Amino acid sequence: MSTAPKPIALPVTAVTCLEDRAHIERTAVLELGAGVQRLRLGPVSALAVDRTLHAELAAEHPATVLDVRMVRTWTPSRPVASADDSALRRRVHELEGERHALEHRRDRLSARLDVLGRLAADLLRDIGEGAGSGEGDGPRWARDLDRVDGEREEFGERLRAAESRLASLDTELGELRRAMARSETEPAELVGHVDLTVDASAAGPVRLRLSHLTPCALWRPAYRAVLDGDRLTLESDAVVWQRTGEDWSDVRLTLSTARSAMATDPPRLGEDRLTLGDRTAAERRSVDVELREEAIGDIGPAPVLGLPGVDDGGEARVLGSPAPVSVPGDGRAHRVPLSAFTAPASSEYACSPELSPLVTQAVRFGNGSGHALLAGPVDLVRTGGFSGRGTLDFTAPGAPVVLAFGSCDDHSVVREAEESRATAGITQRTVVTRTVRLHLSRFSAPAEQGERVVVVRERIPVSEVSAVEVRLRKEACSPAPAEVDAEGIARWDVALPPGGRRTVTLVYELSASAKVAGI
Repeated sequence: MSTAPKPIALPVTAVTCLEDRAHIERTAVLELGAGVQRLRLGPVSALAVDRTLHAELAAEHPATVLDVRMVRTWTPSRPVASADDSALRRRVHELEGERHALEHRRDRLSARLDVLGRLAADLLRDIGEGAGSGEGDGPRWARDLDRVDGEREEFGERLRAAESRLASLDTELGELRRAMARSETEPAELVGHVDLTVDASAAGPVRLRLSHLTPCALWRPAYRAVLDGDRLTLESDAVVWQRTGEDWSDVRLTLSTARSAMATDPPRLGEDRLTLGDRTAAERRSVDVELREEAIGDIGPAPVLGLPGVDDGGEARVLGSPAPVSVPGDGRAHRVPLSAFTAPASSEYACSPELSPLVTQAVRFGNGSGHALLAGPVDLVRTGGFSGRGTLDFTAPGAPVVLAFGSCDDHSVVREAEESRATAGITQRTVVTRTVRLHLSRFSAPAEQGERVVVVRERIPVSEVSAVEVRLRKEACSPAPAEVDAEGIARWDVALPPGGRRTVTLVYELSASAKVAGI
């Protein structure tokens, strides 16, 4: 049994790109003879993982795969196309000759300038000695100094020109030598092939499907949001990088968030004993509390610096490209369109002064893509063009989406907070009163008209123990909040005319019993 001398082409037809690798699928039609035979297929990427190789033949043909394995060899690659070698060598020889002559000329000019410098020093010393002894020959001294200075300037300019030409010759020679190295040397390249051993009971064509995993490929989601009045168009793309050693040309591309490298075994269940004990006297006398910051729970992990992983909400997601795509193996980022939809959008100007003094245009719309929107960067485009880049969080199908389309520079918000503390005489309760004042200003052009509603949000602490009470003093607020939700977020709808100013005051009390410590 011998291997066919000429390898059979095995192109990439389908790719499933994962978070940090790719699953490659190749198909080819083989002309099999009767009996056991070995076929060499390829070339394929040398990065293919051997233990993931899987080959199967079409069921309608009576043939069986006996063995499949990767074979890697070092073979010289083709020379890079360049100019003719003899012309390169002639040009290099000419430049080297010119460089040699310029170096001699530079040395002669340097020596001449050195002599002229010594002559100028001798002439100045002669003038000094003559003037000290009473001799006065001003016209001759001026004439000699002018002649020496003129020659020094002339030869100095020639030296600078020679050095400049030498620098340009060195640059050109370096480029020519690199071109010669590319055109005349043949660097070794690692090339992979697949050796397939099959047993066919009858001769005839059969379709082969071969798959394997390969590293050096990944993808991340990216979006483009175009806001046009009360309509928003969201385009979903996949940014694909791959340097597997071969190009993917007109392949069916599938994007998956499955993590094949992670263990699939369920975690071991361990014993967790809970014990109930009596409180001590000190614990019964006092209640320890603390003020803490707590983010409102959301789906997905916290963001990290650098290139983050794909946030799929804890469930493997599969997205597909609607048309065949081509991704070169150059390691660069290539955008692949996935889907697009247009939905009605509502816009509001929102501000949370405790977090930021900026007023931001927030756009709300529903996810009408039919699939989950994975977390990723989004390019923001308004009527005036590109306005910036934001971040889209993980969003389930049909769920609302909020995008910030940048801040409004003609708005200003200043936040002031003060606190007072008092103790009731009989109950010995500690009462902490906090007053927050928000000053909003709008700087408008002279011809601008119409009010703009700014939604202002300020938070109020939420108590988790009965010993601490939080009360909103609506009678002291100016104006009273339009609503306060379960997370303690107070909201106002403030209308600002052009050039207008408004002040919002929020007052609330924290009341704690005498046995509470930590307030």
